[in-house]
Amino acid sequence: MAAARQLPRFWEWGKNIVCVGRNYADHVQEMKSAVPSEPVIFLKPSTAYAPEGSPILLPAYSRQVHHELELAVVMGRRACAVPEDQALGFVGGYALCLDMTARDVQDECKRKGLPWTLAKGFTSSCPVSEFVPKEKVPDPHQLRIWLKVNGQLRQEGQTSDMIFSIPYIISYVSKIITLEEGDIILTGTPKGVGPVQENDEILAGIDGIVTMSFKVERPKH
Repeated sequence: MAAARQLPRFWEWGKNIVCVGRNYADHVQEMKSAVPSEPVIFLKPSTAYAPEGSPILLPAYSRQVHHELELAVVMGRRACAVPEDQALGFVGGYALCLDMTARDVQDECKRKGLPWTLAKGFTSSCPVSEFVPKEKVPDPHQLRIWLKVNGQLRQEGQTSDMIFSIPYIISYVSKIITLEEGDIILTGTPKGVGPVQENDEILAGIDGIVTMSFKVERPKH
């Protein structure tokens, strides 16, 4: 019998990065936005991915880049129009991610009614931790996530505070976008988002499961 194939890491495949916005009520409030009636979905290109050990690069066209800490779901197999009560069976594992956001650019896009790609999709705008197999996360809705900048705690939140649950998100997204093995879904950020500057050191973690660290830099070219 053939050996079981290991789950490929999405960054080796150049896979989809699907993001959910406004999924924590406290963050919705701090951004002065309306609580959504359904998930707010946007995409990042595969080149947004930044593995630990690589820098977070500040885009030249923004003067206000914010960190947004998020639990990410890594898909374990292909999912198309998945029922909510079966959705967790399609999960391969989890990761911790940052949805780096050019906030000044996003604000301008919102004013003009334009997509958020310039604000959300720049190179290295999705720093990602090491992959965490789902067996190490008995309940993804009972996790504390946190982020520090230069040793100062900036963000912390409980995944139990999500407006839309992970099964709901997977089901919702899979009815719009066929998800493939290795795709990741960022599930939203708690309050405390804020700016980073060149040479800042970011440390983030999921209590008892994983930590990651990144340095903020400007492109050298």
